[in-house]
Amino acid sequence: MNDTESSRLAPLRFLERVQERDLARTRRWIADEERREAERRVGEARRPPAPEWLIERGLDRNNTVAVHTGECWDPGKRAKPATRAQAIEALRHQVPACSKCRPDTALGIEV
Repeated sequence: MNDTESSRLAPLRFLERVQERDLARTRRWIADEERREAERRVGEARRPPAPEWLIERGLDRNNTVAVHTGECWDPGKRAKPATRAQAIEALRHQVPACSKCRPDTALGIEV
């Protein structure tokens, strides 16, 4: 072989090694993304259904602050799931209905 052939072969072999490493890294990224997507789907399947009603408690936990629908966008951090009967009972005991989601209207109760 002459020098020009060997001098061209070395950079091409180097390029091949770099591309193989890049391809291996890309395949790892794809595998990681497929794993994350599978985990996300499993998590969504296992997620319990959203509650229909929420009752928000005050700081002392004995004080009931408001009643919300399960889809309310502003229930507060201390809102806990409640049954329909619990939501109705709270509204009848003068617990305020959330002014944003109007659970009293959804339950058909006039406050």
